[in-house]
Amino acid sequence: PAVLEFLADTLLVFSFQTPLKKANALIAQMGITFVNAYVPSALCCPSRASILTGKYPHNHHVVNNTLEGNCSSKLWQKIQEPYTFPALLKAMCGYQTFFAGKYLNEYGAEDAGGVGHVPPGWSFWYALEKNSKYYNYTLSVNGKARRHGENYSVDYLTDVLANMSLDFLEYKSNFEPFFMMVSTPAPHSPWTPAPQYTKSFQNVSAPRNSNFNIHGKNKHWLIRQAKTPMTNSSIQFLDDAYRKRWQTLLSVDDLIEKLVKKLELNGELDNTYIFYTSDNGFHTGQFSLPIDKRQLYEFDIKVPLLVRGPGIKPNQTNKMLVANIDLGPTILDIAGYDLNKTQMDGMSLLPLLRGDKNVTWRSDFLVEYQGEGYNGSDPTCPGLGPGVTHCFPDCVCEDSYNNTYACVRTLSTSWDLQYCEFDDREVFVEVYNLTADPHQINNIAKTIDQEILEKMNYRLMMLQSCSGATCRTPGVFDPGYRFDPRLMFSNHGVRARRFSAQSL
Repeated sequence: PAVLEFLADTLLVFSFQTPLKKANALIAQMGITFVNAYVPSALCCPSRASILTGKYPHNHHVVNNTLEGNCSSKLWQKIQEPYTFPALLKAMCGYQTFFAGKYLNEYGAEDAGGVGHVPPGWSFWYALEKNSKYYNYTLSVNGKARRHGENYSVDYLTDVLANMSLDFLEYKSNFEPFFMMVSTPAPHSPWTPAPQYTKSFQNVSAPRNSNFNIHGKNKHWLIRQAKTPMTNSSIQFLDDAYRKRWQTLLSVDDLIEKLVKKLELNGELDNTYIFYTSDNGFHTGQFSLPIDKRQLYEFDIKVPLLVRGPGIKPNQTNKMLVANIDLGPTILDIAGYDLNKTQMDGMSLLPLLRGDKNVTWRSDFLVEYQGEGYNGSDPTCPGLGPGVTHCFPDCVCEDSYNNTYACVRTLSTSWDLQYCEFDDREVFVEVYNLTADPHQINNIAKTIDQEILEKMNYRLMMLQSCSGATCRTPGVFDPGYRFDPRLMFSNHGVRARRFSAQSL
């Protein structure tokens, strides 16, 4: 079967279905919606690396959006790229493969081979140089640079990606299965909508959930430093950003409609799996953080996942705990590849897609992030001192060196829980019972049962050192879980070794 994957950048999960009405009708209503889909790291490059490799960040070693953080670095190209799922699809399964859009944030950097570097596994390659843009960008067209300007009719990136994808479907070989990955920067900043959509959603503003514009008490210091209440200018800024993001998604919706119609015209729609997802969530005002991602909360780590395809019944909802590390194994499984030959940490979703009965599934997964900060003081915020970054607007900082954390996100019949530890001087702990507190306002680390804390700490250490099959062992609330407290002391160095702690 053929596979088509849409990857939108930094999507707001709790609202994506409103602007994306065509995607909802053509994918969700014709297939399955995973309502508990997550990313193991809420930042573009680590998350995209997890999609491509099927691995947690501690196994693919991409920790942030910089070359120094292994984002599209020569080390990534040497160690990980040859074993991504597209590379296996092409080399081992005979697929013709097509990529169009944003790849990794530092792709095309001179120190990593420039746009002449075409990763193994791609028959057709149309990749954006570096990070998200809508106009005035460079594409690598099979290793050759092609410059685009600011003429909407020929340069607007979302439409360019749509046209390239349609051309591929028109001229590809009909004697080989195909895989397409269409990766739109939208709705990433600078949030430039197509001209016909600049007046859309004039009455839309960011959701005012119970965690909007409140002080993040009992949370890590980086959350506590946010100014509450936010200034009127900050609120207007985040509302404008939210609205523009929705406007950019209307072109993504058009792209999806065009490709689905083309597949139908070609007689290939019924034999094609279509995936729609994002690389991370986004916050707009929660806990008085104006706009960004990188945090451990649901609004940053939860993403949409819609799938339609052969054997998938329409209008389904699935509540299983799934992650973007599952996409690679799933697509390889669809192609008939033996997953035991891979080193992937994720699980194939194919049994869930087909509605198989008595499927053994995970009850938890790992979230991990290595904070990054600016060595010098921010000149616009001199009072903050060194080590913080992304301090805009109003000097509210979204990241720092010691915003380094790891979490176990648990979802079972008995618990909807998140347990997190920070790698800082405090070894600060945050725990949330999402059954009682879905917006994660109350940190219950000091009141939850001590035995649960110990088990979650032990489980976190196990997951932080897992690889392949050991990442899929039973979680704390699975019947097969075994807890030996004596092992906690011999393994307690795992977290400290895993992260390079840099305190302020």
